[in-house]
Amino acid sequence: MSRDARWKALLELLVDRGRLDVEEAAAELAVSAATIRRDFDQLAEQQMLVRTRGGAVVHGVSYELPLRYKTARRASEKQRIARAVAELVAPGEAVGLTGGTTTTEVARALAVRGDLASGSPALTVVTNALNIANELAVRPQFKIVVTGGVARPQSYELIGPLADGVLGQIRLDVAVLGVVAFDVTHGAAAHDEAEAAINRLLCERAERVVVAADSSKLGRRAFARICPAHLVDTLVTDAAADPETVRGIEEAGIRVVTV
Repeated sequence: MSRDARWKALLELLVDRGRLDVEEAAAELAVSAATIRRDFDQLAEQQMLVRTRGGAVVHGVSYELPLRYKTARRASEKQRIARAVAELVAPGEAVGLTGGTTTTEVARALAVRGDLASGSPALTVVTNALNIANELAVRPQFKIVVTGGVARPQSYELIGPLADGVLGQIRLDVAVLGVVAFDVTHGAAAHDEAEAAINRLLCERAERVVVAADSSKLGRRAFARICPAHLVDTLVTDAAADPETVRGIEEAGIRVVTV
């Protein structure tokens, strides 16, 4: 296992459990205790965790992995969701994409659609995510509009009043939201209030709103609300979603697509 793969695995275990012992982590990843100690020390230097006697705990009370460490989590589910979301977009439309691992996969799914291989433009993509803009900018048939703002390192998203200025001047056919939580009562939510504010503006500028969220995000709440559930037209999630939760979402008038 490579160092990057180990680090991703260690951080994901920490998010799930809150605390890890050296011996426990070594057994989980089938590596030596010395390797885990070294990994913990290096991750602590990057302030990704807090070193303890014999182990490590998550860094801070409200813990959010940077995007580069989240890409491997539920990867197959996110790719299936992304393909389904991409099919909801018609050629020539203006699409808003928020940041996140699932929306990044949506951008990739749009990039390989055969009917979007040409056009003037084939698609207009408005995003505040630097990594999405970077991936799609090489597609000459796509018109890429990037909001201004200050980069948020955890998600590569631009936030703040500079982004507000751009989003106040445009209209979107569809906004695709990546969320950390979606609940019928509390709506779509993110960890960070500034990130949620930009995502909320994208919703307000769109004719329809699509939430792309794997089943682990459903029925959960997070600190900063993006929008209430009644503003969401479609939820695309994976087939592992709890049937009772899905039923409640559909009863709220939201179309649910499971893949």
